[in-house]
Amino acid sequence: MSRPRIVIVGAGFAGYRTARTLARRARGRADITLLNPTDYFLYLPLLPQVAAGILEPRRVTISLSETLPHVRLVLGEADGIDLDARTVHYTDAEGETGTLAYDRLVVAAGSVNKLLPIPGVAEHAHGFRGLPEALYLRDHVTRQMELAASAGDPKSCAARCTFVVVGAGYTGTEVAAHGQLFTEAQVRKHPLRSGLRPRWLLLDIADRVLPELDERLSRTADRVLRERGVDVRMGTSVKEATHDGVLLTDGEFVDTRTLVWCVGVRPDPLAESLGLPLERGRLLVDPHLQVPGRPEVFACGDAAAVPDLERPGEYTPPTAQHAWRQGKVCAHNIAASFGDGERRAYRHKDIGFVVDLGGVKAAANPLGVPLSGVAAGVVTRGYHLAAMPGNRVRVAADWLLDAVLPRQAVQLGLVRSWSVPLDTASPELARVPDGPPRDGDADDGPGKAKASRSGSGQEPAKNQPGGEPAKNQPGGESAKNQPGGEAAKNQPGGDPAKNQPGGEPAKNQPGPGPSSGEALDEAHPAPGPVRRTDLP
Repeated sequence: MSRPRIVIVGAGFAGYRTARTLARRARGRADITLLNPTDYFLYLPLLPQVAAGILEPRRVTISLSETLPHVRLVLGEADGIDLDARTVHYTDAEGETGTLAYDRLVVAAGSVNKLLPIPGVAEHAHGFRGLPEALYLRDHVTRQMELAASAGDPKSCAARCTFVVVGAGYTGTEVAAHGQLFTEAQVRKHPLRSGLRPRWLLLDIADRVLPELDERLSRTADRVLRERGVDVRMGTSVKEATHDGVLLTDGEFVDTRTLVWCVGVRPDPLAESLGLPLERGRLLVDPHLQVPGRPEVFACGDAAAVPDLERPGEYTPPTAQHAWRQGKVCAHNIAASFGDGERRAYRHKDIGFVVDLGGVKAAANPLGVPLSGVAAGVVTRGYHLAAMPGNRVRVAADWLLDAVLPRQAVQLGLVRSWSVPLDTASPELARVPDGPPRDGDADDGPGKAKASRSGSGQEPAKNQPGGEPAKNQPGGESAKNQPGGEAAKNQPGGDPAKNQPGGEPAKNQPGPGPSSGEALDEAHPAPGPVRRTDLP
C-alpha cells in the first residue's frame, strides 16, 4: 500500500506547526509536502523590531529545510485547488507551473492586509505583514530623517519627520512604539534644523489602544506611548491619503510622507476561491478543523473560522497563539484519520498576552497577572524566546548588542516602494519589475478584479510618499482593487463584494515605454533608473 500524501499550503504559524508535528508522528510513513512561496517560517511578532533596526532580518526567519528535515518543501504559490480531483495547482518563483496530488489537504494560507475603500490609501500606504515591508519601512524612515536633516524648508522638514500609523492593535501599537524610539535615537546623533522633533501619530476608530485586550494592558500601552510623545488619537482615522499627506476624519490635514497601514488582516484570497462555506472570508470548519462535507480537507490559522468551544456561537480570533495551537491539533487529527490515535476537538485557554513597547517597556498579563515596566519587558522577551522554533541565541545576542551599542541607521535600498504595495495577496514576496505573467493578474473590468497571489509583472504607482517609483519602466497593468470600487467582503464602509474589491486603476501609472538603460534582451528589458519623489 502506498504511503498517504499530505499537502500543506502555507508555512505560517499554523502550517509550520502542522508540518513539524506530522513529521514527528509519521516517522517516514507518510509523504508530507509543504507548499510555500518562501523557504522560511517568519516569526511575525518580532517584525517591528526588524523595522526599528534592533534585529537583523534573518533573526526572525526559520529555515524550513533545516527544521523540517522529513518534509518535502515546494517553493511556489497555490493558484487553485481542485477538490474533486484532489490536486493543488501552483506556480513557482520562475513562473513554472506544477500540480500536487493529495490524500489529505491542509489549507493554512494565512492572511493579507485588510483594505478599506478610502481614497488614496492603496497608492500611498504600506502594510506590515511581511519581511519586505519591514525592510522597506526601516529604509524609508531612515531616509526621511536624513532628508529632513538636510532640508532647508522647515515645512518640508516637518513633513518628512512626521509618521502616521493607522491601527492601534498589536502591530500598529508596536510599530509606533519602536518607531518613535528609532527616530529619537537618530535625532540625538544628528539634530534637525529649527529644533524640530520626530512626530508619530497613532490612529484608530476604536475608543482605546489595543481594544482586543484587557483594559489594564490598554491603559499601560496608552500611557507609555503618550509619555514618549506619540500622538495617540482614538476615534480618528484617515479620510483620504495623498502624496503630500493625509486628511483625517476630524478634518485635520497632516503633512507627511509616511503612512503605515496596520488596520488588521483579511483571509488569503485562496480560501474564498475554493467555493466552500465561509465566515467573513474564512473557511468554516468543525471543532476538529475539518471542512464539513470534505473530510479530507483541513483548515487552520487565519484561513479558518474555528468554533470557539469556550464561547459558544463565536469563532477563535486570527492570532498567532491560536494558529500555533491549531496546527498541533490539525496534525493529530490528520494522523487519526489514518488510524493513528483519536481525533481531538480544538479547545484553548488564554495564558496571557504580551505587547513589546520597545526599550525596557512592555505590557503583559501572563496567567492573568497584569505587568508593566521592566518586569513586563522581561516576561515579553522571555516569552518570544521560548515561542521561537529557532534562532534563540542569535535573537538574544542582537538584544544584548542593542542594549550596549547604538543602532546602525543606514538605508540599504534593497526594497523599493513599488515592490511592497498595500494591495497584494502575497505580502511575503516583494514585487519584481518584470515577472512572469500569472493567471488572475488581469482585471475583468471594474468591480471584477481577480485575486493575484504573486502580484508580479505590475508596475508601481507614482507619487508614493517617500518612495521611489521606477521611471520609464516597461508598462504594466494598473494596481488592482484601488479605492473607488466596491468594498471588500465584510469590510466596513461599503457593500460586500465577492473576492477582492474592484476599483479604478491607480492614476499616474507609468505607461509602456522604452527602458532608460540598455535592455538585457527583448523579453526582459532592464528596469532603468529610479527617480525619488521624496526629493523637491
